[in-house]
Amino acid sequence: MDGTEARMTSPPPSGTHDIYIESTATDPAVQARSALHQIHQRLRCRLVTLTEVDPPAEAEEAVRAALASFCTDDLRRYLSACDRTLYATASGAAETRLLVRALRTTAAALDEYVDQVSKAGDATAATSTARAIDATLRPHFAVERTVLLPALTRLPGADLPALMADLDTLLNGGVLTETPIVDVREIPHGRRHPRIFTRFARLTPGESFTLINNHDPKPLHREFEATHPGAYTWEYVESGPDRWQIRIGRLPSQA
Repeated sequence: MDGTEARMTSPPPSGTHDIYIESTATDPAVQARSALHQIHQRLRCRLVTLTEVDPPAEAEEAVRAALASFCTDDLRRYLSACDRTLYATASGAAETRLLVRALRTTAAALDEYVDQVSKAGDATAATSTARAIDATLRPHFAVERTVLLPALTRLPGADLPALMADLDTLLNGGVLTETPIVDVREIPHGRRHPRIFTRFARLTPGESFTLINNHDPKPLHREFEATHPGAYTWEYVESGPDRWQIRIGRLPSQA
């Protein structure tokens, strides 16, 4: 087989019991990468098409408006959806936290570019900024596909097919259904934190959820302080001896 050994593999627990062949089209990691690549191509193709337009003077405003609409709607929706799904899960594990921090830094820079496009006074300024967006997106998207997704595949507790389904839901304007209680007592220890951080990332400002655990989650508290300082609330509702309940919330954004 061209020196490559294909092996039968069972995916991590995620409500499915399918058997797949690793590194083939049946592998959820391969499927996820293909799906994400299609999303990336669609976004970049639309952006490139808009920036390659050389409109007559009477059409410049339409081009500027189209670029602003694409950036503030499609691109910003993708950045938000990716943060709430793929980034949120990876941010809860020590081995991927720095990667997510780097990706979020680039995403913040892209968000600033989007603001510049929306405020551009003419098509020339909007197009120039949009080209800077495209230059930033190319390596950013590549890291998501070739570094983040493989890392999530290896991360305990990360359900990649479910994450991609959630991403697709958000991109299509849907709403993720979330429970107000996250009970991790039956989840193996290495899989708990990604689940909890994913749930936190999906909170809107002012919302909260209740974590139920079988021990005082002090290490989790330290991770929240390291990754979300000043952005969360932590309230003990029940403190042992056999069960702990902590209400974790997202603080309203500061004006």
